Amino acid sequence: MRLSEHDLLSGFEVCKPQLKSYLFRITAHKEDTEDLVQDTYLKASEKLHTFESRSSLKTWIFTIGTHLAIDYLRTKKKWPLNAIDLAREESMRHPEIHISRFLAVNQTSPQGAFEVREHINFCFTCIGKTLPMDQQVALLLKEIFDFKISELVLILNLSEGVVKHLLLEARKTMQDIFEKRCSLINKNGVCHQCSELQGIFNPKQNFQEQLLKTGLKNESSGKKIKQHFEWRTKIAKAIDPFESKGADLQFCHFRHINNVLKMQPKA
Repeated sequence: MRLSEHDLLSGFEVCKPQLKSYLFRITAHKEDTEDLVQDTYLKASEKLHTFESRSSLKTWIFTIGTHLAIDYLRTKKKWPLNAIDLAREESMRHPEIHISRFLAVNQTSPQGAFEVREHINFCFTCIGKTLPMDQQVALLLKEIFDFKISELVLILNLSEGVVKHLLLEARKTMQDIFEKRCSLINKNGVCHQCSELQGIFNPKQNFQEQLLKTGLKNESSGKKIKQHFEWRTKIAKAIDPFESKGADLQFCHFRHINNVLKMQPKA
C-alpha cells in the first residue's frame, strides 16, 4: 500500500522531536538543524513513492535526515578535539564580550541553567563530533536513539559487520578521549571547563554533590572506563537539547565554538 502525504505528515510529526535532537547532535548548530529538519521533510515528500515497508517510516525518515546531515558535514571543517579549548581561550581573551553574553543568557532565559548533567551532555556532543562521520551517526543512532543494528544497516547502507565495527571503534575512541581529557574523573584531565563554568554560573551550588548525582566518580581505572561511558550515554540520552533547562545556554556555547572554528586557519 502506497504511503499518502497525510500519513507522511502524521508520522513525521511524531518522530520530529527525536529527529531534531539527533540532527543537532550531528551539527551542533541550532539554525542549521532546523533547516535540515525542514529539508528532511521536503525530501521525504519528494521521494514518497520510493518508501518500502521493509523499514518503518521512522527509520526511512532518519535515513533521509542522516544522509542530508552527512552531506552537510562534508561542507564544514572537521571538528577538532580541542574545540572547547579554543573557545575557552577566545572567551578568556575577550571576557567582556563572551562571558558577559553567557551570563546574560544564564540570568535572563528560562532555559539558561547550568548544571553538571547539562555540561556532560554538551561534552558528549562535542566529543562525538570529533569522530569520523560514519562512526558519529552510528553511535548516536544506536546509543542515544535506540535503533537496532538491523535498522542501522538500512540507514547507513552498510553490512552488519561494518556497522558493528563502527560502533566498537566509536565507543573505544570516545571512552579514551573522555578518560584522558575530563577533569571530572581524572585529576590530570586537561579540560576544566565544567568546574570553571560552575563557578561562574552557580557559585553557591555544591559541585561535588551534583557530580555524585550523575553516577560519575572522581577516579579512573580500567574497570571504570566502560562504566563512565555508559553513565555519560545515559545522561545524554535523557536530555533533549531543545527542551532541557540549559538549552539556550548550550546553544550559546555551541554558537561560540562554531564562530571560533571559522576563524581557525585551514589545516
